[in-house]
Amino acid sequence: MSTASSNTLLFFVNGKKVEVQNADPETNLLSYLRDKLRLTGTKYGCGGGGCGACTVMVSRYQPRTKTIFHFSVTACLVPICQLHGAAVTTVEGIGSTKTRLHPVQERIAKANGSQCGFCTPGMVMSMYTLLRNKPQPSMEDIREAMSGNLCRCTGYRPIIDGYRTFCQEANCCQLNGTCCQNRERVPNGEEHNGLQDTPQLFDKGEFQPLDPTQEVIFPPELILMAERTSPPETLSFCGERMSLLSPGSLEELLELKIKHPEAPLLMGNTHLGPSIKFKGVVHTLMISALRVQELFAVTHTPEGVWVGAGCSLSELLSLLQKLISENLPEQSELFRAITKQLRNLGSLQIRNMASLGGHIMSAYPNSDLNPVLAAGNCKISLVSSSERRELPLNQEFFVSFGKTLVRPEEIVLSVFIPFTTKGELVSALRHAPRKETAFSTVTCAMRVLFSEGSSVVRDISVYYGGVGATTVKAEKTCQALFNKEWSESVLSQAYDILLDELVLPPSAPGGKVQFRRVLTLTLFFKFYLELLQKLKHMGWISGEVPENPLPLPSDIQPSVQHFQSVSNAQSSHDAVGRPVMHKAALSQATGEAVYCDDMPPVQGELYLALATSSKPYAKIKQLDVSAALQVPGVVDVITAEDIPGQKARMDFGYNEDLLAQTEVLCVGQPVCAVVADTKAHAKRGAAAVRVQYEDLPDPIFTLEDAILKSSYFEPSRRIEKGNVTEAFKSVDHVYEGGIYMGGQEHFYMETQSTLVVPVGEEREFHLYVSTQWPSSTQVTVAETLSIPSNRVVCHVKRLGGAFGGKVTKAANLSAITAVAAWKTNRAVRCVLERGDDMLITGGRHPLLGKYKVGFMNDGRIVAADLEYYANAGFSADESPLIAEKIALHLDNAYNIPHLRGFAVACRTNLPSNTSFRGFGVPQCMLVVENMITDVAMKLGMPVDKVRELNMYRGPSVTHYKMEFDAKNLLLCWDECKRRCEYNARCRAVEQFNKQNQWKKRGVAIVPIKYGIAFAESFLNQAAALVHIYKDGSVLVAHAGAEMGQGVHTKMQQVASRELHIPISKIYISETSTGTVPNTCPSAASFGTDANGMAVKDACQILYQRLKPIIDKNPEGSWESWVNTAFFDKISLSATGFYRGPDTYMNWEEVEGRPYSYFTYGVCFSEVELDCLTGDYRTLRTDIVMDVGRSINPSVDIGQIEGAFIQGLGLYTMEELKYGPSGVLYTRGPSQYKIPAVCDMPLSFNIYLLPDTDNPHAIYSSKGIGEPSVFLGSAVFFAIKDAVSAARADSGLSGVFSLDSPSTPERACLATASRFTQKVPASKPGSFKPWALDI
Repeated sequence: MSTASSNTLLFFVNGKKVEVQNADPETNLLSYLRDKLRLTGTKYGCGGGGCGACTVMVSRYQPRTKTIFHFSVTACLVPICQLHGAAVTTVEGIGSTKTRLHPVQERIAKANGSQCGFCTPGMVMSMYTLLRNKPQPSMEDIREAMSGNLCRCTGYRPIIDGYRTFCQEANCCQLNGTCCQNRERVPNGEEHNGLQDTPQLFDKGEFQPLDPTQEVIFPPELILMAERTSPPETLSFCGERMSLLSPGSLEELLELKIKHPEAPLLMGNTHLGPSIKFKGVVHTLMISALRVQELFAVTHTPEGVWVGAGCSLSELLSLLQKLISENLPEQSELFRAITKQLRNLGSLQIRNMASLGGHIMSAYPNSDLNPVLAAGNCKISLVSSSERRELPLNQEFFVSFGKTLVRPEEIVLSVFIPFTTKGELVSALRHAPRKETAFSTVTCAMRVLFSEGSSVVRDISVYYGGVGATTVKAEKTCQALFNKEWSESVLSQAYDILLDELVLPPSAPGGKVQFRRVLTLTLFFKFYLELLQKLKHMGWISGEVPENPLPLPSDIQPSVQHFQSVSNAQSSHDAVGRPVMHKAALSQATGEAVYCDDMPPVQGELYLALATSSKPYAKIKQLDVSAALQVPGVVDVITAEDIPGQKARMDFGYNEDLLAQTEVLCVGQPVCAVVADTKAHAKRGAAAVRVQYEDLPDPIFTLEDAILKSSYFEPSRRIEKGNVTEAFKSVDHVYEGGIYMGGQEHFYMETQSTLVVPVGEEREFHLYVSTQWPSSTQVTVAETLSIPSNRVVCHVKRLGGAFGGKVTKAANLSAITAVAAWKTNRAVRCVLERGDDMLITGGRHPLLGKYKVGFMNDGRIVAADLEYYANAGFSADESPLIAEKIALHLDNAYNIPHLRGFAVACRTNLPSNTSFRGFGVPQCMLVVENMITDVAMKLGMPVDKVRELNMYRGPSVTHYKMEFDAKNLLLCWDECKRRCEYNARCRAVEQFNKQNQWKKRGVAIVPIKYGIAFAESFLNQAAALVHIYKDGSVLVAHAGAEMGQGVHTKMQQVASRELHIPISKIYISETSTGTVPNTCPSAASFGTDANGMAVKDACQILYQRLKPIIDKNPEGSWESWVNTAFFDKISLSATGFYRGPDTYMNWEEVEGRPYSYFTYGVCFSEVELDCLTGDYRTLRTDIVMDVGRSINPSVDIGQIEGAFIQGLGLYTMEELKYGPSGVLYTRGPSQYKIPAVCDMPLSFNIYLLPDTDNPHAIYSSKGIGEPSVFLGSAVFFAIKDAVSAARADSGLSGVFSLDSPSTPERACLATASRFTQKVPASKPGSFKPWALDI
């Protein structure tokens, strides 16, 4: 073994050489870029490679082929020690607003694909890497490149549209989503004035062309380094807790494994990295095999191919695709099955990092690859310093969870993948909670060898993942099929055998036991159909064969965004009504936009981490922080005793401890905080805190328990119109039903973040916070520190998403951080990790809705009695207000003569839930619409007819006696039906369902009437401060917090109109309590209404001051007028104020005007459902929205799309899972699935209702941020419609239960197919469930 070694790490970042002596193996690329190189464009989103926010490009030189290859990676999973000899490119390295924008940055910005902007740099780098490899990509390439990048704001459509312009697969205007083939088809034969007259959100003609010759070159020094022929030296790095050795040869690697057999091998770090980060695993020594060339060798033989174990999964995919093209189809059956699985295995970034050998050795129970490798008779080559051997990849190889037959001193050298022979058919299938980038629920692979010319099974191998602790073989099932005809009758016998041998206990980890068992059957049935079709195609069987359902559609179509253009008479300087790009979009696309954690560290700054409760309901017997104080780098521990002022926050008469004092009320409640010199030290210190508890009896987790024990937060709300009890006596039908709806995690891309800086005198503090309500944070901190509010200044530059989750929670976190800053007299930064954020901060309230409805034979609903129970968690927070808003919206769009409602927040021992976009309305209205659907099902009527029959019409009065005109509601309804060609779509769906047994389509159209403004009148006020400087530039400050909703952009447009100047002269720096005091929250879709009026007021004051000067010199310039005013001693600064509407609600009299006006909308959605798995695809969505006269159509359409996709996630896929002890399981994107690119409707069309007015808001606009969330329920009800069609095939009709979210599990089980009927659900109470229905 060579003794030459080095501890110098060398790589390049953005063309600049980086040398690190003795790098710490625990340092990942993300932290190094952000903390050491101050390249903060690369963002922390989850820390586990699941969100794509930290995507960068890595480039390496391959000496064997003399080529440079580029690949995208998630920087959070890449140890810098693995980058020796590599070149890293970040978003800052490809372009900036100071030099030159790269086309990738320009197009996502100008196509309105950046809202909060936190995910944008990751999106940019994924697309950039694709273009470096393929300058003329297909749409499929673009979709695949974007699949690993999550966005919570945009709904993905504008991102795809922006990047579609790089696509060269069609030479037509379709590239901009405005193809002549895609003109709005108006059923009534209306003529369009021509495409050029239709306003567009962006003009692709403005985009600079992509020039691949202008990209940054690969560093020549790295090429020379890779070409060296001298023996490579071993790299040795020693960190604070871990060491790493990186040998340069196989011989050295094997000797190291003999010396250190327990040291894990490090390749892509997609398995080791998460275990270290999330499970606290510490390896004193790791061995990197990345530089051992033998592990990357590919050897071709007549029997198949040996693939080096170090090859990445992406390299494996490319290799197999090449082999498929070069060999006969009958030889490539296994290759095709593996490539099919590889395409859905993780994101592209993960596949670029993960190695073939590493994936096999991780031995995940739900591995996508291991079952197909085992079924395909693959084998591995093992090598140690003493021997080489080969092992078959079979059931014996996978010993137990995470364990294989490989000995500690051995390494996997390569994997053999054989050719298939004539008559040998292979297939692999999977099902996952999301179509892409998700761990499989169940995965399965099958290889069958048929006797030539027949369907007799000569050999068969079937393997499953996700139904046990390891990859398992269905041995008995295979034996039962051996030497049998491949027929339905034989398969029917095999199903029972399959269920008997693949047993899952009802409390199995991962839950979904009934569904997983059903999937073992349905995936097997899919194999049967697929292989039957292949045999038919080969001519080995004759006659008719059953249909083999094609995969769900996946091609993203160009979409329509229709809005009203401004009048030709409008001044070119007047930006109101124009689709203006988000003011920060370019900075966000280049990584220059500064978020809270992007701010450079203050000298002496400390980092704070929270220690949280591990018990759901217990007394604190002892809090021992001694071990935490011994952790290197820890400076202090903050407990409730350290708080100088108020130790608890009071809401509705209920206290919530900032830090638990005597008892804990949920798992995840903050107990104390640790401050240290680094994030890592603070985290280790928090983990070292020890708490002794005494359990308290009978914690409450579920709504059923809370209702049983009357565990409520008062006030509850009751409301009634008419006489419901009497009305029930006179109707034709009375029906009682209900629906359960799960909660939702905010999953803002930027986690809770705050930086508190003591100024050093007079107990003054400056806070830099990601908050929707700066003044609330200011007041909370002041009360906590027992100082006046004028000593606390809260600064908000921008938020990386919020959605209601950064109101109370941000204030509490800032208060704890401020105590640490006060106690240590040093700046303290707290940025929650994703898992802690999800554990601590709560989300949308789970809800149980019950209803009793009375209706007539013609569908008229006469009476309804609704009850709502929301799971609030352990503290009141804003839950009573959410119950109130539920009670005010339980009519939705329907005029029900006799209506009664009750809403209450239930007190449980779960993390406290809080405000979330829609504030209870998305839960409330789902119950109402489900009730309408049940009525239609009971009567056998089309549900749209029942909705239409009961809708408000003309001048109307709500159940709380507020008058309004429903004209625009009906206009939206009629326009949506017209735009989506509703009747034609229904007929087409009916025809499709007749022709397809195992796939069904469904449609739904739902309306919304959403109240805008705060019911608490004092929250409707706003103020603004506008300065005009001597050079004519204008600085605007207002009370709104920019969180992606474009409020700063709209305020610039308002100022532009009122001051009669171009928007380019107007700047908004931040929101600060030092410039605009006593702000109200940016919430309730009222930010533009309130702040716009305040800015308008200030600008009008200033313009009136300038008016005499303008009148005297009408030919002068803006700058000359401003200078004249200065020398005439005219103030160029003004405060604007808006009092807001006097909303109110008298709950004793049950009447009021709690809202200023209503926003209306209607959504049509069509889905296609795979009845065998419950998977679905949204084929089309059409939304018509009444937004009044839009101030900025690009912003408003973006808000509608983003809210809809968030609603789609809420109603169809996002699931929070809590264990029986109240611990949250789903604490990151690997367990909690928000919609990705694969989930957006394939055709996504938005129409803003034209020619409407709204006298209650600025420039006749309307609030739009929240209402469209509920429209995502159209997908839920379309799925329910498809399920109903499937049930009809089983002879079932009428009302059935489908709770929200309508996950594939729920949809599949609801179809009641012959497969689901074979697997009865376990009896509740007979076992301890893995997760609770809270």
